[in-house]
Amino acid sequence: MDLEAIWAKRPATIEEIRWRVANALARHPLCRGVEFEIISMPRTRRSNWTVSLKSVRSEALFEAHEIVSDIQEAYDLAAAA
Repeated sequence: MDLEAIWAKRPATIEEIRWRVANALARHPLCRGVEFEIISMPRTRRSNWTVSLKSVRSEALFEAHEIVSDIQEAYDLAAAA
């Protein structure tokens, strides 16, 4: 079994990533209402997008960061068609 294929990041549009981040943050009681922006970056070995978190309460910062990190590990921003 090809483990690289299992752990490979899946391509997603910026809208799909925005939707996934918004839904994941909304599910966590401390992270509801967190404002964020998806930022496209030059492609690197690890990532090609990041999230700018805004309006995060101090007690929610760790949880919001962990949620975004998990999504970043799973998705790569698809190249614009």
